[in-house]
Amino acid sequence: MSTIVTGEAVVLELRPASFGARGVGAAIDFVAEVVLLVITLMLAFTLIRHADAATGSLTVLVSVVFCLVIVPVGVETLTRGRSLGKWTMGLRIVRDDGGSIRFRHALIRGLVGFLELIMTVGSIAFLTSLFNEKSKRLGDMLAGTYSLRERVPAPKPVTVFVPIQLQGWTRVADIGRIPDGLARRISAFLQQGARMAPASRNQLAAALADETAAFVAPLPPAGTGPELFLAAVSAERRDRDHARLLRDADRSRSLGDRLNRLPFS
Repeated sequence: MSTIVTGEAVVLELRPASFGARGVGAAIDFVAEVVLLVITLMLAFTLIRHADAATGSLTVLVSVVFCLVIVPVGVETLTRGRSLGKWTMGLRIVRDDGGSIRFRHALIRGLVGFLELIMTVGSIAFLTSLFNEKSKRLGDMLAGTYSLRERVPAPKPVTVFVPIQLQGWTRVADIGRIPDGLARRISAFLQQGARMAPASRNQLAAALADETAAFVAPLPPAGTGPELFLAAVSAERRDRDHARLLRDADRSRSLGDRLNRLPFS
């Protein structure tokens, strides 16, 4: 995964496409272009069936350039970096700064792509993509672009509950003094902890538990693990906030009903 810092100092996390996904997308595009080339040649030779050899050679050359260069460049320009193969694989060509490509980028990619993808059967693209983290081919290096994964599976949210052995403690514990920033860090840890290395996970859980303990009274029963403690605090704080919001909504609804019953309503 790569990161881009925008002018507003916002960090964007982008996922460059793998070589395999790019290869499959390029193969789909190539098959579509060959099919278009065959249809174009059939139509052209139907119209000029009695032409001489020079005209036939020129027709083949123009058809090849049109189907293998002009059409891909036009499609990428009009769709801002998409094509049939990229749409199928969930990819898009973007600039190095994450913005949409323009005609200049598509033209450079198309001209160089004819050499590295068609003339050399993809060997140049394969070699160049091995030596950079974004799997760029030569055309991407010259154009300042790379392939981005658009369809990324959304992570499943982790639902946190109060452990059974701590439900009695949470009913009497005072957790209202926990700062909002600390609560957000606890929630982020509980959501992402399963993807962390065990040593880092245990270390971060212990650090968060020690920091949280200063705002909780009484402390949980002896022997409670850091993650269980954090899960109980986070879930109980969420449930209390939800109950408070429901009470506020009921109070507002009751006040609105009273105002609507006033003589001047």
